[in-house]
Amino acid sequence: MPLKQDPQGLVPAIAQDINTGQVLMLGYMSAGALKRTLEGEDVWFYSRSQEDLWHKGEVSGNYMKLRKAWQDCDGDTLLLQVEPTGPVCHTGNKGCFFTLLSDLPEFKPAERSGAAVLEDVFRVIRDRQRDMPEGSYTAELLKAGTSRVGQKVIEEAGESALAAATGNTDELPGELADLFYHALVLLASTGVKPEAVWTELRKRHSSSAIR
Repeated sequence: MPLKQDPQGLVPAIAQDINTGQVLMLGYMSAGALKRTLEGEDVWFYSRSQEDLWHKGEVSGNYMKLRKAWQDCDGDTLLLQVEPTGPVCHTGNKGCFFTLLSDLPEFKPAERSGAAVLEDVFRVIRDRQRDMPEGSYTAELLKAGTSRVGQKVIEEAGESALAAATGNTDELPGELADLFYHALVLLASTGVKPEAVWTELRKRHSSSAIR
């Protein structure tokens, strides 16, 4: 059965001590992380905060040696049976599950990682489009019309390209953030949803258009 990835291309993976049965931790694996894990001896995860592959134990020296890997009946979760060479949790505990719940805890919304933040920004833009609050730059931009929004996209694209061409890498993330934001405003102005863009990118990713 094919594995089902989340929108970020990740699959949750539970690590369990093969000798004791203790659940040690929960991590996330990309296709690349799973490939390295299955082809080698140590467990690799995908770090959502660093947006890169993570060799578990590389810093602490406490590795997890893979012994068996399973996928569940729905194909959306992995179970890794491992032999840890030391404490798995960064706190020094053997595993990450050591806090017993007695009452309902306070919930803290997770910070969205990677490209998922674009969907969050687009929702805010649509809120401004619906409510048109006074003093909102987004609302004023939408009131100015699609041509004006398109002009801003061109301006921001030029500033992004200029920052890259001149080697101004410190300013490039900010310039690209401006470009992405104004591109999302352009989508809202025209009534096109971001999913149409994601669909087009998925088509290109699965074809020879991206090499």
